[in-house]
Amino acid sequence: MSLPRCKHGSRTQADHTYSLHWLPLTAGYGKPPWFNFRLSVTSLRSLSKGKVVSFLMGLTLMFLIMASHIVTWDKKGPFLTPPPYQPVRPVAVPNSTVAAEELSENALTNMKLLVKIIGSKLEYKPRKVPEEKDVIGTNSHLFSVIPRQYLPGIKSPCWYEEFSGELGTDPYKGNHYALRSKSFKAVCDLVRAGFHKHLHPRGGKRFRLRCLPFFYIVGQPKCGTTDLFYRLLLHPEVKFNTIKEPHWWTRKRFGYIRFKDGYQENFPVEDYLDLFDLAAHNIEEGISGNSAGDHRALVTGEASASTMWDNQAWSYLHKDREEPEPPFLTQDAIHAVQPNAKIIIMLRDPVERLYSDYLYFKMANKSTEDFHQKVVESVQLFQSCLSERSLRSCAYNTSLSNAMPVRLNLGMYVVFLLDWLAVFRSEQILVLRLEDYAANLQMTINKVFDFLALSPLSEQREAALYQRPKSNTRRRADRNLGHMLPATSELLRVFHQPFNHKLASVLDNKDFNWSNT
Repeated sequence: MSLPRCKHGSRTQADHTYSLHWLPLTAGYGKPPWFNFRLSVTSLRSLSKGKVVSFLMGLTLMFLIMASHIVTWDKKGPFLTPPPYQPVRPVAVPNSTVAAEELSENALTNMKLLVKIIGSKLEYKPRKVPEEKDVIGTNSHLFSVIPRQYLPGIKSPCWYEEFSGELGTDPYKGNHYALRSKSFKAVCDLVRAGFHKHLHPRGGKRFRLRCLPFFYIVGQPKCGTTDLFYRLLLHPEVKFNTIKEPHWWTRKRFGYIRFKDGYQENFPVEDYLDLFDLAAHNIEEGISGNSAGDHRALVTGEASASTMWDNQAWSYLHKDREEPEPPFLTQDAIHAVQPNAKIIIMLRDPVERLYSDYLYFKMANKSTEDFHQKVVESVQLFQSCLSERSLRSCAYNTSLSNAMPVRLNLGMYVVFLLDWLAVFRSEQILVLRLEDYAANLQMTINKVFDFLALSPLSEQREAALYQRPKSNTRRRADRNLGHMLPATSELLRVFHQPFNHKLASVLDNKDFNWSNT
């Protein structure tokens, strides 16, 4: 869809002191074991006055002892209210689904107060985009390898790079992706066999064609990016890399594969460019006239679902700095090397996205009650952050992200979208809804084809594309858990309402309120 001009409000300076002190996990949660204790009047009458007094004094003493345990359980904050950025102490969740579904009016009232704070803090000034020279300074090697101009008359951003190796040299020796991916290693073996036939001689030197992605499917996770990736591969003009999610821009160029494993080794830009060599060879054949068809119209792409939101590497690399928000974002680097890139964003109802995200990761003892508990803890942690920082800072905060048991921040779509719109023109960004993709695949796919200026498909290819089985569907064991509890759904829907409302306003499309899902 065509994006309208972004709408931004002024920064709100009001200091809110509302506190979401508790969100009950069940209707009966919090009642002590002695709650239902009843003293028989008949029994009291049978006791002597002295015994009754002694009994009451003992009961009072028991009350005081238990109260002191509750008050001193966590000296850093009120009962069930987590300190900022610290995990909440695990709370036992009863197995009663009926009880867990009864979300109290008090909890909803507290949530609505938090939503008011979120709504006010969503009105902030657009991010100040760093100057290009400063972006280049963050990775001088990257910008020395990729030129400022690309070959004319070719749709994909390609250029010729001098190949200094000997004819018998293995161009993929030491490629970090090949060392870690069997599928890409197989592609390297295939491309290596005819690599030297694709070298272009000029002035006594040999040159290889290099290409960057023409488009990026940047997110979000669990929003259908995998399915779209594999369907687009069926278009003859689309030449993806073998690895659907290289995660190079967000992680591997900084030396991280999984942040929990710590720093490992940098993947140089040359390794990333190798991923598109198969597409480059197809394009090169069109340039040299050795192949039928218009290979100049071929496009490359990648679909790392972390690209839209993940900027955690900065906090790991610069622990000594105290910036509340990352000064450089992924889109700054992509825009600096490729200002005309096409960006595709797939979103879905953030409530359903979070549940799908929870089910996707393999863990023991998954249940709807466990998901409810983790949602409550994550909302409380986000509230704690919001009491000290700006909303945008909390959305990007790595410590908070690591502390939350579910990735609540990934559903704050508008925060990330506004930062992309601050760098790329609105006509360069296509935003899709998974709900529309599932309801009318043909219409949505045609939107993507038009956005990328791809040729219409033949009837045979079109049939193959639409009949392809769905990718990355939910596992049977996860499907057996059923839907999330209504209490969880209601809590999340209230929480995300201000983010969705802002998103619908920015996109000028009420469907992004997800009010009918």
